[in-house]
Amino acid sequence: MKRLKLVPDDTNYDFFGYAKLTFGLSCVAIVLSLAVWFTMGLNYGIDFRGGTTVRTESATAVDVATYRAALEPLGLGDVSISEVFDPTSADDKHVAMIRVQAQEGEEAATPETISTIQEALKTVAPEIKFTSVESVGPKVSGELIQTAFLAVAASLGAILIYIWLRFEWQFSVGAVAALFHDVVLTIGIFSALQIRFDLPVIAAILTIIGYSINDTVVIFDRLRENLRKYKKRPLREVMNLSVNETLSRTVMTSGTTLLALIALLILGGDVIRGFVFAITWGVVVGTYSSVFVAKNIVLYLGVKRDWSKPDANAGNQYANIDA
Repeated sequence: MKRLKLVPDDTNYDFFGYAKLTFGLSCVAIVLSLAVWFTMGLNYGIDFRGGTTVRTESATAVDVATYRAALEPLGLGDVSISEVFDPTSADDKHVAMIRVQAQEGEEAATPETISTIQEALKTVAPEIKFTSVESVGPKVSGELIQTAFLAVAASLGAILIYIWLRFEWQFSVGAVAALFHDVVLTIGIFSALQIRFDLPVIAAILTIIGYSINDTVVIFDRLRENLRKYKKRPLREVMNLSVNETLSRTVMTSGTTLLALIALLILGGDVIRGFVFAITWGVVVGTYSSVFVAKNIVLYLGVKRDWSKPDANAGNQYANIDA
């Protein structure tokens, strides 16, 4: 019985034939992303701009579209509505979380604004009850922005140290440059399209970092093995060989991940769309950067070819999975 193969076993693509072009395009993309970010800014969500959270409870199922339609004429700006599971509520009760952005000139939502929201929701759900109202001010939201970006920077620093200890400093520079490339391009696309940027997107960026570094480490592991095996072959040839040998695994992992993400992007609804879009974009640019950014930098910096340490774990057990 023949198995389906997305990638032949004996591929010999020259991934570094246009190394200067691909690396140059990546540099241009980073510059453009930073320019868009600094000129247009990000469309921060309620988490980062401050706002009011209204928690509701009703006997009927929460209809997000109906709730949104009731609040839209009020002109409250960014409104996020989601149904949540609350184990403390009765089984016949449905709980919703409604978050409204901070109104201009207000530190917190005024009683009049909250009353207007409640009256609008009662027109579509007369039996609705409002169990809690909480406000997040601009100061707290500003601290969340700082904490979020510090979390991303800390993850990049930890990965730099990890790759440096596991491989060589050239590998760590290449890996972190690739991750920086992925993060900046993700922020750039969110700024250019003015997609809502909130805490779930930060979680998506951290997920992208983890996904991208996993793909990079798999290829680095095979490259290290081949550098010991082919000590006389030029570095570029060994790198091409390593990428081709792990190509089946890369295509299969990225392809199956994208299938699930595209389905979520189309069918998942507005609540998770920003999160899913960020990961989808991140999988694409992360796969690209693993080869055309991380490996290009290692190629330019060069690596030593005479490791004295024995290779106890040669290769990667997932590198040659048939796709």
